Amino acid sequence: MKRIAWYSLAWSCLLPVLACAATRDDYVRQWPVSAPGDGGAYRVVLDRAVYRTIATPSLRDVTVVDADGQPVAADVFGPDAPLAEPPRRIDVPWFALQPRKGEGAASLALIAERDTSGRILSLHAQTGVAQDEGGARAFLFDLSQAPPGVDALELDWPQGAAIDAAYRVEASDDLEDWRTISPRVQLLALQQGSRRLEKHTIELREASRYLRLVPLDDAPALPLQHAKARLSSQAVDTPLQWEMLQGRMVRENDATTFVYTLDGRFPIERADVQGVGNVAVEWRLESRDDDGAWRWRAGPWVAYRVGTAGRTSASPPTSVLDAPVRDRQWRLTATSGAPAHAPALRLGYRPEVIVFLAQGRAPYALVAGSAVAARTDAPLPRLLQALRAERGDGWHPADATLGAPVELAGASALQRPTTPRDWKQWLLWALLIGGAVLVAGFAVSLLRKPPEAR
Repeated sequence: MKRIAWYSLAWSCLLPVLACAATRDDYVRQWPVSAPGDGGAYRVVLDRAVYRTIATPSLRDVTVVDADGQPVAADVFGPDAPLAEPPRRIDVPWFALQPRKGEGAASLALIAERDTSGRILSLHAQTGVAQDEGGARAFLFDLSQAPPGVDALELDWPQGAAIDAAYRVEASDDLEDWRTISPRVQLLALQQGSRRLEKHTIELREASRYLRLVPLDDAPALPLQHAKARLSSQAVDTPLQWEMLQGRMVRENDATTFVYTLDGRFPIERADVQGVGNVAVEWRLESRDDDGAWRWRAGPWVAYRVGTAGRTSASPPTSVLDAPVRDRQWRLTATSGAPAHAPALRLGYRPEVIVFLAQGRAPYALVAGSAVAARTDAPLPRLLQALRAERGDGWHPADATLGAPVELAGASALQRPTTPRDWKQWLLWALLIGGAVLVAGFAVSLLRKPPEAR
């Protein structure tokens, strides 16, 4: 009986090891994921090393696994997706105001000194404005320097402050004519035992250069410390990253072309040709994957570079048709002009993100590059949209980062086997054979014992 118990324990310990090996051995390499805190959902930006490891144009061979090597729910989001980029926040200058004495809380008076761009340099209250000893109850916010796309104003006050105040939100573009954009907003900071309720975000329905909060009740002064403007995810433009390629000249059918190889599945959106010296050539850009047919991607467009009197002018990058394009081979053909050397080709892309749920045991790892493994479908877009609807537009998955890569199966993971592998079937057969061996061993051990011992 002890022998049977030891066999059973050995098999139970071996099963997670086999499952882990079955998952990780299908990939080229992995990156440890640093996911601080208890975020529940995390987002990781794909870097150059990951793109150079991914083998499939669909990006199905990149996913996240837990500490046991088991895949977790994950999906890849484009840089334009609302959940791909967290809302950006910028500091907003603000000024304390006081209601005009004897005219109610809705009347404010101020004199502002501004520069040519509209930024407020100083703010003075008119004569007759009462100063409450408890501090300010009304505020002016200068959004004249904020970029487009401000969708909310976030206020910050001391930790533990007790606040229950109602305000009217007014907007202006010249500090003279004011219009009401929110007739009533409530700011809260309430504590009861260990529970705390706070509301410090004011949603904005329209764009304006200046905002002011006008008190609607006799609540105490608001101990405002900082103010931030939140930019919507759509307003945040992810900067392009560039891959510089050196090409080779190819003569085919009495035509000269330049062929380039991209060593990764980058989502290409822009293309730029850089020649040497003063140059002006009209180009047509094509691409293909492996040995497929060439497809037109951009042009004809004129790429030029001219230097005069210490100043150099160059043509801007051109857009790529049907972007993003993940082809590995690119070809330039001169439709006008005669380049003597292969120019450098720059291809621009914006990194995507992979979002995953914190399932299983931490730590987590991102795995990429496989000829047989594929990420399973998960309803993450709908789940994350539901979470954002419940928790507000400012919510987004917590940021996680990638560590140094670790080699797994290496290049062998990119070799497609002659017969498909089914790890579940292999494990089932192993369990059946192991069980048969255990039963046979138990029977043999019983037969060897004398009848009285049996």
